[in-house]
Parts: sequence; structure tokens; C-alpha cells
Amino acid sequence: MDRREPRLEETRFEETGLEKSRLAETRRHPLDLAARSPDDAGVAYRTACVHDRLGLEAEAAPFYERCLTGTGLSAEDRRGAFLGLGSTYRVLGRNTRAVDTFRRGVAEYPDDGGLRAFLAMALYTGERHEAMRILLDMLATTSHDPSVQQYRRALALYAEYLDATG
Repeated sequence: MDRREPRLEETRFEETGLEKSRLAETRRHPLDLAARSPDDAGVAYRTACVHDRLGLEAEAAPFYERCLTGTGLSAEDRRGAFLGLGSTYRVLGRNTRAVDTFRRGVAEYPDDGGLRAFLAMALYTGERHEAMRILLDMLATTSHDPSVQQYRRALALYAEYLDATG
């Protein structure tokens, strides 16, 4: 049986599929690395992911914030950090901060459907009109479903003029 200390890369839930019990065991390792390397955006991101995966959103948020203010993250990890932080804020009931975070992410990555969908979900709480506009626009521009494609122009128009009639 392999008893070695898990490497930090192995704590990324997107890559490993570790169960919560295994993540709980590995939590100590990224925390130690984060303490030793407070300016390392990659370490902060992976530490945030571990906490998020464990359902420790309040503990994850500062690490997400740290990695987004730092440099050196890959574009994929930076997108993941925006999504993770925004989702964390939403779960914690900080909806305004969630919307702001998702908007920052969408501004950097305007073609990222995941960020746009999560922005729409966060907007639903207070800005239903904007949420629906984002979702209709995304559906019209990204769906490959033939039954949606035939109404692409109409959906795009409705996205801009949701309240129009006649």
C-alpha cells in the first residue's frame, strides 16, 4: 500500500475524483504549503479547491481571493478560481459579491459559458431580467440542438427585448 504524502496536484478534485475522506486527510498538506508560500497563486488555488470540495466554503474564500490577486495561474485555473469564488460567495449568502466575482470572470473570459451560466444563477436572486437575458443569449449562440437552432434569431432578439410585446 502506498503510504507516501499526497502531492498538491493530487488534491485538485477536477483531476483526481478523491472522496471527501481522502480530501480531509490531504487538507493538511496544502495548508502547510500555503503557509510557506503565501504569494503562490497556484498553491492558493489548489488549497481553495480542497476546502471547497470538503464543504468548507468559508475557509476556501480567502484562498480563492488570494489566488485571483496573485499572478502565475493558468487561464484554466484562473477561470476555475472565478467560478469557485463566485459559487462560494453564493453558497455563503454573499450574493452581491458572487455577482461581482462572476462579472469579473465574464469580463476576462466572455466566451466561457460556465461563468455566464453561474452569473445568471447568481443574478436570479435580485436581477431576474438580466439572468434570463444571459441564459437566452447563451442558448441562442451555443446550442447545437436543431429545435433551438431554428429559433436562434428569435431567442437572441428576445434576450435583448424580454419585456417587449406586440
